[in-house]
Amino acid sequence: MFSGIIEELGRIKRIYKKGDSTFLEIEAEKVLEETLIGDSISVDGVCLTVKEKKTKSLIFEVMPHTLKTTTLGFLKINQKVNLERSLKVSDRISGHFVLGHIDCIGLIRKRTYRQGNLCFEIAIPNEFIRYCIPKGSIAVDGISLTIAEVKSNTFSVYIISHTLKNTNLYLKTTSSKVNIEFDILIKAGLKKN
Repeated sequence: MFSGIIEELGRIKRIYKKGDSTFLEIEAEKVLEETLIGDSISVDGVCLTVKEKKTKSLIFEVMPHTLKTTTLGFLKINQKVNLERSLKVSDRISGHFVLGHIDCIGLIRKRTYRQGNLCFEIAIPNEFIRYCIPKGSIAVDGISLTIAEVKSNTFSVYIISHTLKNTNLYLKTTSSKVNIEFDILIKAGLKKN
């Protein structure tokens, strides 16, 4: 489980295949600290298990289903990715509960500045819009954000300067694909009704 507060930007060093699996080698610094083989790391919001740890990088095995249902299948060498280690029981939760289990891929439709803040309007498949609630939480590429506005099949989020500086959102443009994970508490509440 994660909080959606990104710890650092990693860099894709290598992508290679063995059998049906794809392996990602990601250069990092901060998330290497205290990380062991078998630990969970959020990579652009996708929960992956550390298969191998090197001096300056981590290697993850990615199953075909994960490549097909997330943006990890579109990664390129040298691309920046958001990284977060899993929560410790004693940590503060500054964002919200993020599981790293992606619900769908979103598409950035608009990138505008409103009242001096960057705003993304993100389109998602119609069946998921019910999980979007104004002022509710959502994870976009693993980043805990607050939904500002909801339309027919889009939602908008504002990006504060700290988030823009410390995540890969500054690289996202109109037509960029992003991993979307809806708030588990909202999903659980709607399931009961």
